[in-house]
Amino acid sequence: MVMELTLKDNDFLRQFEVNIDGNLAKIEYSLQERKIFLTKIVVPETIQEEEFESLFIKEVFANVEERNLKVVPTSPTIAKFIRKNRQYKELLPVGIKL
Repeated sequence: MVMELTLKDNDFLRQFEVNIDGNLAKIEYSLQERKIFLTKIVVPETIQEEEFESLFIKEVFANVEERNLKVVPTSPTIAKFIRKNRQYKELLPVGIKL
């Protein structure tokens, strides 16, 4: 199934949000200088799509890239995603190795 995600940056709550059938998935972040620390990903259990988490992270990375920020993945899920998808290593700041 191909999903169309509408990403919202809720800067008041410091989280990226996607609403799927009334369920809110979110990636919490902290912004410091030109770096964005992705601290936590929350996907409701009602979202059963296996590829949803990857699609959500890719959408966030596209947003981060547009804003010319570097990603510091403090969430184990997001760090694991970058290890599996080496093309996103360029988003890491100098000195961060995964």
